[in-house]
Amino acid sequence: MKKLISATLVAAALLFAQTSFAQYKTALGVRLSSSQAMVNNSISLKHFLTETTAVEALFSFGDPLALGALLEVHKPLSTEGLQWFYGGGGYLGFEKVYDPNRKVNDTEVNFGGMGVLGLDYKFLNLPLNLSLDWKPELNLVNDITFEPAAIGLSVRFLF
Repeated sequence: MKKLISATLVAAALLFAQTSFAQYKTALGVRLSSSQAMVNNSISLKHFLTETTAVEALFSFGDPLALGALLEVHKPLSTEGLQWFYGGGGYLGFEKVYDPNRKVNDTEVNFGGMGVLGLDYKFLNLPLNLSLDWKPELNLVNDITFEPAAIGLSVRFLF
């Protein structure tokens, strides 16, 4: 009886896993970037609202500390599992800066817009997603600055 229950649970888990891979809606992982962008190395959560529209939340840790959100439009390419995407959004960030006049460290609040253009690949038999993107940022608060070199690689687990 124990073997029958165990076999049933394993079969159900495998069936559920195959179904969840085929119907990828949400992915969680990391985005790695070597740029000086406000939203650089991040925890990434991507969720599809429709078949072609996704929202992505990015939480950058360390200095700077930032939270960003993107709305993305995905378009299929001829290779199965591969899509290109574009979109935009914004961020709120906090960065430690040294104030030479007061000779103290201070926290600077940053707010700005982001664009995104990239490639997104969902492995066919693995619960894994890779994404390579270009995410330029325009800072609008404190100093108006533009970071064009914000290229990143995301690795996410699908569920």
